[in-house]
Amino acid sequence: MKNIETLTQEAIALLKALIETPSFSSEEDKTAILIENWFTQNNIPFERENNNVWAFNKYFDKAKPTLLLNSHHDTVKPNQGFTKNPFEAMAQDGKLFGLGSNDAGGALVSLIATFTYFYANEKLPFNIVMVASAEEESSGKNGLNSVLKHLPQLDCAIVGEPTLMQLAIAEKGLLVLDIVVKGTASHAAHNNPDNPIYNAMSVIDWFKTYQFEKISEVLGPVKMTVTQVNAGKQHNVVPAECHLVVDIRVNDCYSNIEILETVKANVNAEVTPRSMHLNASSIPITHGLVQAGIALGRTTYGSPTLSDQSVLYCKSLKLGPGESLRSHSADEFIYLHEIEEGIQLYIKILTDFFKL
Repeated sequence: MKNIETLTQEAIALLKALIETPSFSSEEDKTAILIENWFTQNNIPFERENNNVWAFNKYFDKAKPTLLLNSHHDTVKPNQGFTKNPFEAMAQDGKLFGLGSNDAGGALVSLIATFTYFYANEKLPFNIVMVASAEEESSGKNGLNSVLKHLPQLDCAIVGEPTLMQLAIAEKGLLVLDIVVKGTASHAAHNNPDNPIYNAMSVIDWFKTYQFEKISEVLGPVKMTVTQVNAGKQHNVVPAECHLVVDIRVNDCYSNIEILETVKANVNAEVTPRSMHLNASSIPITHGLVQAGIALGRTTYGSPTLSDQSVLYCKSLKLGPGESLRSHSADEFIYLHEIEEGIQLYIKILTDFFKL
């Protein structure tokens, strides 16, 4: 078995190669090959579907529970404010610059190194499956959600995202609604008590003022925001419809279907969800993974940002090197010491969790 220092240096080398290989969502075929090469070089059998790559620990046992380690290898397109080449892995002043270095390349290679560290351990009380997933940034249909059918029942998961290696024990879900408020089309010069734009005002006011009763201890209240309004094409014509888009950030007290049913019951409009699968997620603070992290001085918090946790049905913890505020930013970077610390902490947390 390779030691932690060797795995860390190889993980950093993999991250540099990933940075220098463009991998926008649904275009991750070449970075998938780099991840395949890691497994091949470490004599680890793997599977691939589309641009998702996954592997199981050597002594997989169907009778044991299963832990998922997951992070993604796709990126957004580079911010226009980049002053450095986003596809050049540049190490400078202890930082590694490049697109995807922080979100979520650092977490991905750290988890891959951690999986490799435990891969051949015969004494694991859990199975481990490592999934390097695609299309996370676009919530695409060929991402982690498409791989779940190939995996055994998952009992818990660590999802690698930049959290400064603090413990995100809950994450808000996302529900985007298209709202159509109806009315009666007419000439603007005529009296019309059924103007859909005026009708929309009460709908907008409901979204502004309604408060869901359950407030999460970790994530706070459900937050609803009207983000788009569109109606009419001519100054002298009252349109027949007014269209709204509503962004809803859902806490872990509600499912997306419960939120949708409440909206439909309270607004006089057609309500259509764009998707229903991006639910809130959480893990109890008493869970062994969380307690292992707390014992190492990690703090807990609720995350407002969306990740692949949203498609998982098991208890999941978001945890990884890097800082969320750097994600999608110009001249994105991760500190090299964050990767070193990340691998060490992942291994320590799992060693404690597994009671090895």
